Amino acid sequence: MTGKSFEAMPPDLGASPTVGGGIAAPTAGVEGVLAAVLADVVRVGQVSVDSHFFDDLGADSMVMAQFCARVRKHADLPSLSMKDVYRHPTIRSLATALAASVPAAPAAPPGAESTAPGESTAPASAAPTGTPRYVLCGALQVLAFLGYSYLVALVAARGYTWISAGSGLWDVYLRSVLFGAAGFAGLCVFPVLVKWLLIGRWKPRQIRVWSLAYVRLWIVKTLVRSDPLVLFVGSPLYALYLKALGARIGRGVVILSRNVPLCTDLLAIGDGALIRKDSYFTGYRAQAGVIRTGTVALGRNAVVSEATVLDIDTSLGEAAQLGHASSLHSGQAVPDGEHWHGSPAQRTEVDYQAVGPVACGATRRVLHSLVQLLTVLLVYVPLAIGAVGLLLTVAPQLAVALEPGPSALTTWTFYADALAFSLVMFFGALPLGLLLMVTVPRLLNRAITPGRVYPLYGFHYGVHRAITFMTNRRSLMRLFGDSSCIVHYLRCLGYDLSRIEQTGSNFGTEVKHETPYLSSVGSGTMVADGLSINNADFSSTSFRVSRTSIGPRNFLGNRIAYPSRGRTGDNCLLATKVMVPVDGEVREGVGLLGSPSFEIPRSVQRDSSFDGLKSEEQLRHRLPAKNRHNAATMGWYLLARWIYFFLVTLLVSAAADLYAPFGAAAIALANVLVVLFTAVYYVLVERAVTACHPTDPLFCSIYDERFWQRERFWKVPSETYLRLFDGTPFKSVLWRMLGVRIGRRVFDDGCYLTERTMVTLGDGCTLNTGSVVQCHSQEDGTFKSDRSTIGSGATLGVGAFVHYGVAIGDGAVLAPDSFLMKGEVLPQRARWGGNPARQIGRGDGGEWR
Repeated sequence: MTGKSFEAMPPDLGASPTVGGGIAAPTAGVEGVLAAVLADVVRVGQVSVDSHFFDDLGADSMVMAQFCARVRKHADLPSLSMKDVYRHPTIRSLATALAASVPAAPAAPPGAESTAPGESTAPASAAPTGTPRYVLCGALQVLAFLGYSYLVALVAARGYTWISAGSGLWDVYLRSVLFGAAGFAGLCVFPVLVKWLLIGRWKPRQIRVWSLAYVRLWIVKTLVRSDPLVLFVGSPLYALYLKALGARIGRGVVILSRNVPLCTDLLAIGDGALIRKDSYFTGYRAQAGVIRTGTVALGRNAVVSEATVLDIDTSLGEAAQLGHASSLHSGQAVPDGEHWHGSPAQRTEVDYQAVGPVACGATRRVLHSLVQLLTVLLVYVPLAIGAVGLLLTVAPQLAVALEPGPSALTTWTFYADALAFSLVMFFGALPLGLLLMVTVPRLLNRAITPGRVYPLYGFHYGVHRAITFMTNRRSLMRLFGDSSCIVHYLRCLGYDLSRIEQTGSNFGTEVKHETPYLSSVGSGTMVADGLSINNADFSSTSFRVSRTSIGPRNFLGNRIAYPSRGRTGDNCLLATKVMVPVDGEVREGVGLLGSPSFEIPRSVQRDSSFDGLKSEEQLRHRLPAKNRHNAATMGWYLLARWIYFFLVTLLVSAAADLYAPFGAAAIALANVLVVLFTAVYYVLVERAVTACHPTDPLFCSIYDERFWQRERFWKVPSETYLRLFDGTPFKSVLWRMLGVRIGRRVFDDGCYLTERTMVTLGDGCTLNTGSVVQCHSQEDGTFKSDRSTIGSGATLGVGAFVHYGVAIGDGAVLAPDSFLMKGEVLPQRARWGGNPARQIGRGDGGEWR
């Protein structure tokens, strides 16, 4: 099965002038084979070897992906990738490049391959885990969750009883501080103790998925990543937390990524090193049913930029740098002082350290940490506990439920009060939250001067972090995204959007920034999901905010980290996961693809099919209709979440009603039921949406009602709850309930499937954390989607991104941080990696061992 539909078939190019006349005939050999294959793909008799694939023949990436797949079936030709096609866009230039790429020595025969000294071998495919072990693993995970829930409920119930016994406001406050401090310390220390008890020291090893050793790993991973100290990312307290877990971390290390490493004993970070946000350095990875742990080492003053992946057995030397949107594959090591970028990384002369160091001593770090702790213990914790008391005051039905006597749940008055309470709390919080986001960060921003370098861990650093936290609210971005409201929302936050050319889809539902007040997006630019505007630069001692500008008439694909020094201007296409260049001339009127990026056509014939619908006259009719549909979608979004809030309120009330006879067990049961209810509720919501409007392959304009229905599918359901089930057998159960055609014993450690009903996962697939299978693409005003298939035993690496219309063969491996482009076909047991992905092997700098 290739995952192709009629939407993906190449157009009839017979009318192209370069096809119909003036043909330069191919020579014998490679040129002849390539010309014959391309003619067959585009369904013409003959093509000229000098015809440009995109400008003359009118082909697009989907057509050329089919061309590459057919060429790879010829054993006498080198492997062909989409990067080769873009770099050599004629048959003649491509044949010349392929002839030059023939390896000097033939591959060793099967069984004769040797391993270089010190080189780790790839994990052998694990024997399929039997159903009994699979079921036992799930049962033990449930028991661990139940036990932890009961422990937390028991401590919380006794603590609240003790606080309630206080006399007077001051006494209650003191008791809240004491209990809060004890509870906070317990929640912080408990995961550390469990890690040392169940694991001891992490060592390089292999762990079979679903085994008892894996259960221990999962318990530790879940607890370590739920520790309250994870909230202190960007603070010296977070480095101390990783040290307590066994990491070797030097002085002055700054870690801004919220992706918590698991195998901390295998993590070594030298003095003054910097790890920026959205970076993965987990210390483990899964492949073919086996989890392998390995080392990650950063030298003194090393720099790891945004949106990067460090695979196991990788290192950066002293003062080495890794650029944004880049990755180190297993076995790669950046020497001292060198700068690397790309996926997989390669040497460059670009300097990714944009801000210099300033004085930032130990005293400042200690004081900053103490202020954070005292703020939590003296302000946030008492407020949280006091909020419970306030809740009982404003919602007397809960107070009645806690009192002994007849059940309050049997009276209609209780449900009416709960309904009114949920309405006021839910819909009252929305305008209040918007008001706070528009006013408070603007006042704080007056304290920050753009372009000025500030030391870390001072007043200005705290202000900057507060602005970042308050203005990046995912729920509001999801509410307003993919609609005409998003531009007004972003303007209220502080974005400079120039003269708005309203399309109804100017921005997707996932956009984030360091500060909105220095974020500029030009007129006519459209942005898909996953844009991260990185308008703050850091060193291990300082930071600086500066304006980040995205030019007019651009289109930005998914998962793009846009740096403050980005060198793109007007009318650019920035492809999914592209590494935006920060050096050289300003790119204009071109497309950019890959990491490191290279130029491609700004647009192709297929993507301009619906340009006529963007005329002023057409927009006057179609845009209001889209706005009405999007407004209804926003209403459904709010309604679904209010109903959820109301029903959870009833569950909590029921637990309160059972507290008197059953004590802490009632609270623990409520915790479990809330998790189960959340999963079932949002599964039903999504199935209701897809029942009305199935997610099928599409090729249409963004002003087509079928696209508006797809926007409703993206917005109304929720996917956040799925993270609770990462690494468990229950994740596969939920995927199946959501419509994924999924095989047996799939290991999903945190993959995201955008269109569930369009994905097929074979038996024993391995999906690593941060991987994505996206069955759609939008380029300017054109929307395209198709099915994708992941074969049995296949592996998606950490942070890998799979586009639509893709077929990955059984046992194939896609390396970490790779971008597999639309229409690609991976043969069985193939090894692919890179951005864009290509076949990889030993010694080419792109091997994933």
